[in-house]
Amino acid sequence: MKIAVVGAGAIGGYLGGLLARAGHDVTLIARGAHRDAIRSHGLRIDSKGASFTVHPACTDDPAEAGAQDYVILSLKAPAVPAMAERMLPLFGPDTALLTAMNGVPYWYFHKHGGPLDGTKLESVDPGAKQWALIGPQRAIGSVVWLAGAVAAPGVIHHSSGNGLPIGEPDGSGSERVQRLSKILTAAGVEAPVHPNIRQEIWTKLWGNLSYNPVSVLTHGTLEGLSRDPDARLVLGRMMEESRQVGEALGIEFPLTIEQRMGTAEKVGPHKTSMLQDLEAGRPMEIGALIGVIAELAQKLRIDTPTIDTVLALLKVRARVAGTYGDM
Repeated sequence: MKIAVVGAGAIGGYLGGLLARAGHDVTLIARGAHRDAIRSHGLRIDSKGASFTVHPACTDDPAEAGAQDYVILSLKAPAVPAMAERMLPLFGPDTALLTAMNGVPYWYFHKHGGPLDGTKLESVDPGAKQWALIGPQRAIGSVVWLAGAVAAPGVIHHSSGNGLPIGEPDGSGSERVQRLSKILTAAGVEAPVHPNIRQEIWTKLWGNLSYNPVSVLTHGTLEGLSRDPDARLVLGRMMEESRQVGEALGIEFPLTIEQRMGTAEKVGPHKTSMLQDLEAGRPMEIGALIGVIAELAQKLRIDTPTIDTVLALLKVRARVAGTYGDM
């Protein structure tokens, strides 16, 4: 199989490395020192006390790779709009796109059903650029339940988790999603086909949309925020408001708010991805993680005063840091 990974950082690099080791024709789309190191010395994956090195093709120009069977998109959300047009050479008539990213994806309302079917989300996909250029019909959803980091150029450290449930927007067990599940599973990733991938997206999003922005405003860790009574008050209100939004879209929440906070506390003194981005001077995934909840609430006519307030403060924090853009 020809598989391109757009955004070969911690997650994309890990997936691409496993797929290359399994014998697939992998092209990594990366740039700068990371690209140069992979070209010169290969990509090294360190995981669970073991390591291996593979030598996939690596370029910063998707046109060099040509049409693929599958494209794995593993960029941070703010980087995707600028990359959408450059990705077009990767797509043939039957190429499928796996979105392996945090937050709500651009295709969320494709084949959703109900009054919002076909809705484009400005906070996630400004100007519906991804919807128009890539198309929602190519999309296969996923939720990333694994963590890692680029330890050095050309070196990926896989620290925890190995789950990547995938699913079609319409919930079908299509040939392409079944094939991709088998490919990823054989490569060493836990990638079952989920019959309702939106439900899985919300399972992770419920924590991300609350803990990530609050951590940026307070610099608290998951454990610290979960134990702080004032933080818990704000987190709880955000979770309750977002639960109303999710339930209006048909999402079920099997955990209570207290149980979800308990899950976050058990992670320990971990910094959220958004806080890590702030400290590194990178754009934060504001639109995909919390801006989209405010946008959905407006469409559904649901009041979300706490989310709206935290979102406004988060934007101010990003402007002060000089990292605020369209996303």
